This record gives sequence, structure tokens and C-alpha cells, in this order.
Amino acid sequence: MGFFTKSSEQLQSGLSATKRAWTQRLKKAVLGRSSVDADLLEELEEVLLMSDVGVSTTQKIMNRLQKRVSKEKYLKVSELDKLLYDEIIELLTATVSSQKINTNHLKVVLVVGVNGAGKTTSIGKLAHRYKSEGKNVMLAAADTFRAGAVAQLRLWSERVNVPLVELHEGSDPASVAYTAVERAKKEDVDVLLIDTAGRLHNNTNLMQELAKIQRVIQKLIPDAPHEVLLVLDGGTGQNAFMQAKLFAEATAVSGLILTKLDGTAKGGVVIGISDELEVPIRYIGVGEGIEDLLSFDAKEFLDSLFGDA
Repeated sequence: MGFFTKSSEQLQSGLSATKRAWTQRLKKAVLGRSSVDADLLEELEEVLLMSDVGVSTTQKIMNRLQKRVSKEKYLKVSELDKLLYDEIIELLTATVSSQKINTNHLKVVLVVGVNGAGKTTSIGKLAHRYKSEGKNVMLAAADTFRAGAVAQLRLWSERVNVPLVELHEGSDPASVAYTAVERAKKEDVDVLLIDTAGRLHNNTNLMQELAKIQRVIQKLIPDAPHEVLLVLDGGTGQNAFMQAKLFAEATAVSGLILTKLDGTAKGGVVIGISDELEVPIRYIGVGEGIEDLLSFDAKEFLDSLFGDA
């Protein structure tokens, strides 16, 4: 398949289970057919749903495909891949990143998500990415409710060799965030990553806590946080949709991190989740290693899915 960068090799390898399932389903759908007809479109709809693309996004793709097929009669099965690719890339690139323009030297990033989605690990990997770019990075342990959350973040701060702001266990998360922003401003930090509590996505108190953290840090930097990244476990497929919707209602999510895509065949969730939430996917996790958090590129993702094995 020619020359690959390290990240595209990681992507190929990380998406192998999704690609295998996707390719098998598509091959099965077109088996023995020569043209794209109503029966094949019905099979295709099933392929998309089984690949965790989601009902609403699948419907959108199917409506567009049906229009193309009715306009261009006698479409060959060999053209189906390109048709599908074109429609999906349009959906994935329609979502424009809503990062705030940061006039401050300090960029404050709030990281949200339910426990178990890989939130703290993603923060550690993000810290590594920013540090590799030559940025001064600081972490803040505002997930003070979960036993072990602060210790886990401390391990990452030591591993990446960046400072950590922590108060005693059980302290007010907003106080941690405020202290961290104050210290980051004094210490000439470029990026402050704030870990937040993720006990239950449907817990009203948790959502109020997030709102409080935002209010508190805005006292120091009025346009902060400059980014709110929501971490979702890609392996949970449709459950990730539900979590994402609840978090998006509580806080202005500006970007998504989809983790654990390497251990699942449910990578189709990438297509639906960005479209339904109208929030861009910023990073995807394709492995356990510190380098295995990749910047998301819609074209690279689809090339991996549709390309030759």
C-alpha cells in the first residue's frame, strides 16, 4: 500500500477489527450483484446499522445514496464503494471545530467524560503530545470524588514529567480548577489540562459541578475554558451516543476524543457520533502506548476503512 507515516500505520493497525467487519459485511451485501438497486440499498442500510453508524446518520446517508441512484441509473456495484465514501466524507467534514480563539497565552482545556472511558489516560497522552510540541504543560486533578483518580493522574504527570496541581482528596473540584488556573498563569504555562469528575453521566450534581468549574475559571480568564474535550469509549458503540448527548446538554463540548478503537469492531460509531452531535472528533485512541492518541483526520480514517487490506 505504499509509504505510510508512523501515525497512518498506527491507524491501520488500530482500526483492523473495524475494517475487517466492515469489509466482510460490504462484500456479503454485494455478492452476486452487478448493479446498485433497491435490494442492495436495503442490505447496505443494514451494514451501516450493524457497524454502529447510528440510525439518524444511516438514514441521512441512505437518503443521499437513493437520490444518487435514482439520478444515475445503472450504477455498477464496483462504484458503490466510491459513492459511500463520498457521502460519508461529506458528513465527517461538515462539522467545523468550535474551539474558541484564545487571546491569552494560556490555553485552558477541560476534559470531561464518564469513568472508565479512558479520560485520565487520554489526558496523560495529550500532555505528552503537547510537550512533544515544545509546550509547557500543567495538569489539574479536579476529579476529586473517584478513589484513585488523583493518584492515577499523578502517575501520568510523573511519566510525562509535567507539574500537577492537586488538593486533598474530596476537596471541591472548582477550587482545584481555580488554584490550577492561578498557578498556570503565574508559571508561564502554555496548556492547562483539567481532569473533571465523571461519576455518572446522568447525575445532575455532576453536571452542575462542571458548570461551576467553568464559572470559577472564568473569574480568572473570561474566555476560558478554550476547549471542552469529551472522552468517549468507542468500544461501547451506541452507548457512547447517549453519554455524549447528556454531556453536550450540560456543557459546551468543543471536541471529542474516541478511545479504545483498537479493541473493537464498532469503529463505525466515529461516523455517526460526530454527525449527530455536530461536534468534531479531535483525537482517537488506537492503542495502549503513550503515542497511541492520534489527531483525527476524516480522510485518513475513511482511507483506512475503505482501502485495500
